[in-house]
Amino acid sequence: MDSNFFIIAAIGIISGILGGLLGLGGAIVIIPALAIFLGYSQQLAQGTALIMMVLPVGALAAYQYYQKGFVDVKAALILGAFFFIGGYFGGKFATQIPELAMKRIFALILVGIAVKMWFFSKT
Repeated sequence: MDSNFFIIAAIGIISGILGGLLGLGGAIVIIPALAIFLGYSQQLAQGTALIMMVLPVGALAAYQYYQKGFVDVKAALILGAFFFIGGYFGGKFATQIPELAMKRIFALILVGIAVKMWFFSKT
């Protein structure tokens, strides 16, 4: 068994719990965890998280939300279709950017989201 199996499994279960609980996933939990705990490059962590998401990893969590009426199916289908297209171009672009620049862009986006949610929430 791979020596990193348990670390990868822990990242998977923790991100799955957070995904189901808060809607978090690949970008916010898995990518930093792979980089921090396993030393993955930014691109390797992003590519690994994207391949993981190709599988129906969120299906069971999404079903729980759907059962309670917390899913806009039409919006999800539109988002999915355009995510598919955008993902192609984003992946093509991301593989051309130096790793340090990718880490900084990623961190800046996460900080921006955190500041917006913390200080400028509408509720």
